[in-house]
Amino acid sequence: MAAAMRIDAPMRIDAEGRLVGGEYVPSPNCDPRPAGEIGLLVIHNISLPPGQFGGDGVQRLFTNMLDADAHPYYRTIAGLKVSAHFFVRRDGHVVQFVSCLDRAWHAGQSCWQGRERCNDFSIGVELEGTDELPFADAQYLALLELSRALRDAYPIRGIAGHSDIAPQRKTDPGPCFDWMRYLAGLAAR
Repeated sequence: MAAAMRIDAPMRIDAEGRLVGGEYVPSPNCDPRPAGEIGLLVIHNISLPPGQFGGDGVQRLFTNMLDADAHPYYRTIAGLKVSAHFFVRRDGHVVQFVSCLDRAWHAGQSCWQGRERCNDFSIGVELEGTDELPFADAQYLALLELSRALRDAYPIRGIAGHSDIAPQRKTDPGPCFDWMRYLAGLAAR
């Protein structure tokens, strides 16, 4: 496991699409990204088991190692093949699962500004959380730094919640995500 990023060192994405100095846990739930620009950042929330933080459930889900017998909820998602590029824990620690150059399986059936299949042209960031609880200050700080690094590396023109690109299916990052705080932080740079 790599050491956590130093707060005073700005995050940076390297030529292989990896967060420099960050923790990398490769997920098999990805494939080559089709040709074209990476133009969208999608923000999600997840916790496994639901509403519980700090465990290894999300990492196990994204690496196909989730034990369906470890929690009753896990039986409902057994066999699910999903991933995201990044996962931001409550303490701000960032874990990368998929290179930004590859397509992570985070958006599902989705559409952004008339363009279908958002996985093809987006980067997915999961925040450890739920729709019902506020996110931690450390998560906003890490998300801001990560967003800046991603915008420095790629021509990202849009930022959306999962609920924006799949409104009939998804509600995340949820009503407790402070969009004004996040967007004001991005604009402050």
